Amino acid sequence: MMKKVVFLFLLLSICSISACAERDKNDQEHENETDTSVTQSNMDESDIVQVQTEALQQIKEQIHFDVPIKMPTTLPIAEGAFLTATTRTQGDQVEVIFYESKENMPINDIRLKKSATVIGRLLVKQYKSMEGASTQIAFDNFNQNGGQEVELGYNIKGYQDAGAGSLWTGWNEGRWAIATHTRTDNPDAGIKLAKQAVKYLESHMLPIPRQYGMAQLDVYQSGNLIVWQDEKLVYTLDSIKDPLKALAIATAFYQ
Repeated sequence: MMKKVVFLFLLLSICSISACAERDKNDQEHENETDTSVTQSNMDESDIVQVQTEALQQIKEQIHFDVPIKMPTTLPIAEGAFLTATTRTQGDQVEVIFYESKENMPINDIRLKKSATVIGRLLVKQYKSMEGASTQIAFDNFNQNGGQEVELGYNIKGYQDAGAGSLWTGWNEGRWAIATHTRTDNPDAGIKLAKQAVKYLESHMLPIPRQYGMAQLDVYQSGNLIVWQDEKLVYTLDSIKDPLKALAIATAFYQ
């Protein structure tokens, strides 16, 4: 009888120890899972930046041009999307069309035009002289042109000019001439976009032009255009629907 009692006591003790060990193991696995998920989240964000950096470097390596050209440090793409592009060099001009795709597709893949979304287009053209390049920049000194004065915030004044159903709100920041476009029947939209652009540029820098740069931001997302000179090179950004995204891409060229 005593042996049975001792046996049962030992058996219960072993079960208790096993249960505790299993419970500790499960708790440890749960802690590990929690730690892994946090680390994985951080790694994912880092990986996204790294993948985009590598993609931009690969795009640059596909460009064969007489002089080195600058590329953006990053591009605004949808969460979970991949950055890729098509490149073309023809004479004194380089064209890069940036795409975002749901799958990681190689640069210059023939499937991009059908299965990926255009982020924007970059054109870089080399001119024979700085003077020739400067003629491509439609620079305006808006406070000398006149027009109705409007406050855009951050001590910046804009000047409105209307004609042919269009209303432009223009201002200068350094050697940049920036203007928003709307229709005369929707004047508030142009001022609103101008104020948004001014606010954005308080914390983001446009590339330093040599000599000038200009930006046209369209309320109706149909005519966004950003152009700047870098000595004999002229950079042009277009085919970007969102005007503020166009600014984001342009400021990514600041180095």
